[in-house]
Amino acid sequence: MIDPAPTAVQSLPRVDDVVAVVRRHAGVSGKGAIAQVCEFVDTSDPLHGPGDDGAVVRLDGASAVVCGEAIAPAFVRQDPYGAGIAAVLANVNDVAAMGGVPKAIVNTVVGRDADVTEVLRGMADAATMYDVKIVGGHLTRADADTSLSAFALGQVHSALSMAHVRPGQAVLFAACLDGTMRTDFPFFTSIAAQSATLARDVRLLAQVADDGSAVAAKDVSMAGALGSLAMLLEFTRHGASVDLRRMPMPAGADPLRWLIAFPTYAFWLTAPADRVADCAAVFERHGLVCAEVGQVTEGSRLTVGDGEHEAVLMDLATETITGLWA
Repeated sequence: MIDPAPTAVQSLPRVDDVVAVVRRHAGVSGKGAIAQVCEFVDTSDPLHGPGDDGAVVRLDGASAVVCGEAIAPAFVRQDPYGAGIAAVLANVNDVAAMGGVPKAIVNTVVGRDADVTEVLRGMADAATMYDVKIVGGHLTRADADTSLSAFALGQVHSALSMAHVRPGQAVLFAACLDGTMRTDFPFFTSIAAQSATLARDVRLLAQVADDGSAVAAKDVSMAGALGSLAMLLEFTRHGASVDLRRMPMPAGADPLRWLIAFPTYAFWLTAPADRVADCAAVFERHGLVCAEVGQVTEGSRLTVGDGEHEAVLMDLATETITGLWA
């Protein structure tokens, strides 16, 4: 383990409790359904196919990254405006996690006029915040619950990918901690504090990709922080040791709720051991946190520790999140 540094949270939960909460979180346990795609598509190359947050597509003289997200129907029903924001946010974060710069968004929306209007208003506001254009999509009026999916196109030069994870790399967590936790869904929103800088902040991952100070990344999404880290490690089946004392958390946050939350802005990165300071500085100079919380290991176990106790969250030699490489 690396030398400890104090976390923003006064007391940490027992590591066994962390393991139990993360493993039973629906955002983790529900990912197994993704394995169904193995019957229909080739999953052997996560950089150019299913596996990473997006897929890199080679074009004449350039490379694009493409991705898509469907928003949970319950969220669309309860907060159509917030769902519109989330549709853009999730896609832009996916492009960023690939080391790409977002260029365009398209959507598909089906539902009642009032809800569709709020969805599109949320998407428009988010597109302005992220400086990315909504260039088209599909809209169907229907007297039914509104459904929403969105898709993104980005440009990438030096891709970040789970395929690049290797033992000895540092594991870094970059995030904006200035926000609030929603009470209805496990979302941590920093939009109020970050709206003026989100366009810049999501493009920082392209910067660390292009300068070589990071080689792999994954955005923290519905699987929460530790579940998303497991997904980053899943393809190579390397493990990692995570020191919870170094894990950035919002001041006053419930650590167990934070560790399963979907934040507006939070990313895992792996970096060469001699480039950690370079990578962290890119985020820190813009008022974001970027902490080294552990390292990739030769073994296959993802462990969490608090300086006194350590527990295995998952053994990737025998367990899987998505099932894409089972």
